[in-house]
Amino acid sequence: MRDWDATRVASAAGATVVAAAPAGPTRAVVDSREAGPGDLFVGLRGERADGGRFASHALEQGTWGVLVSPEHADSTPQPGRGAVLAADDPLSAMQRLATAWRRELGCPVVGITGSVGKTSTKDLLAAMLAPHRRVVANRQNWNTEIGLPLSVLQAPAGTEVLVLEMGMRGAGQIAELAAIAEPDVGVITSVGPVHLELLGSLEAIAAAKAELIAALPAGGTAVVPAREPLLEPHLRDDVDTITFGPGGEVAELPADLRVPFRSAHMRSNTLAALAAARAVGVEPSGEVVVALSDMRGQRLMLGGGIVVINDCYNANPMSMRAALEDLAASAAGRKVAVLGDMLELGPDEERLHAEVGEEAEAAGVAVLVTVGPRAARMADTFSGEVHEAPDAERAAALVPDLLLPGDTVLVKASRGVGLEVVAGALETGAG
Repeated sequence: MRDWDATRVASAAGATVVAAAPAGPTRAVVDSREAGPGDLFVGLRGERADGGRFASHALEQGTWGVLVSPEHADSTPQPGRGAVLAADDPLSAMQRLATAWRRELGCPVVGITGSVGKTSTKDLLAAMLAPHRRVVANRQNWNTEIGLPLSVLQAPAGTEVLVLEMGMRGAGQIAELAAIAEPDVGVITSVGPVHLELLGSLEAIAAAKAELIAALPAGGTAVVPAREPLLEPHLRDDVDTITFGPGGEVAELPADLRVPFRSAHMRSNTLAALAAARAVGVEPSGEVVVALSDMRGQRLMLGGGIVVINDCYNANPMSMRAALEDLAASAAGRKVAVLGDMLELGPDEERLHAEVGEEAEAAGVAVLVTVGPRAARMADTFSGEVHEAPDAERAAALVPDLLLPGDTVLVKASRGVGLEVVAGALETGAG
């Protein structure tokens, strides 16, 4: 947006210019502590604070300008110090600005959602495209109504592909994100029992994910798992559909494409990414150098040959199964699983947690540590060594003393459990 002056930025955002500034911003930020030269600071209203109160501070730090509600714009007179733009709803204004910038870029946009694997697929696709196209993808978990437009607005002029992960907790949210991003390609990695407490059924979950398919333009491309009956009612005749996985159109990786994964679920994510890359005209080859987003399966190598799989960003029955399969396939020594509560599963949560215990047994886990009241049900169906911790802090104190040289430790739970403290304790103890 560097070539957009204050008037054009305001017009795109549906805002009013209170004070002008030359040239335009290079990106948007919503944290005034991160705001600096060239930035557009957007003061969002939160539950606890109104970011517009920090507009003067942002301008003092040399930002290009601020986008805030009228009351803050009127109380932020900074003549000659930066642009001041006013909008009744700064979040909606930022989203409108992101859509305008997406259109200005004019490049293909790939939207990615799914019950499991969307972040890894996003990371894989960006890595596949990087040698061939100038690509921008969301950072970490920037997949919300705030993070997604910020991702778009950080894309520089000349970006050739946008890869945008889209998160969802309820009906209508994917449609909202897709309206901002206007994707040309929509990838649904999987449909599974995630957010059942809110949505009620797998059919409702599939419908919520399929909002991405509904948002595609005629002639766009939908990338979906092969043989997924829950998505079949949502497929469109005027959209090209590419299926991936066993029995799909993209079922095998090319011999000259090398990825650093062996597990079945990462193979599935890789096939989805490959299908999406082909949809934007790229045939990936060679070694795929991918850096997974934080807490999504990173491996920490500790002393004594201990390996920690830090996969504690989130969890649901599908991702737990996939992580345990990965542990079974990759661990050279004893397998240890630190597994916490899976949240928002609704009335079937006890059964679904008990099934994870069975899957840990099948994966050859030698030591199971359950964290939280729901996860305790896993112990009922697991016959090996079990330890129960009421919360993440107690688990962090317990786990280091359970490990032996050569162990591989999987750490996984829903985000609300906070199991990163266990991975942190293991890493700190090793240091």
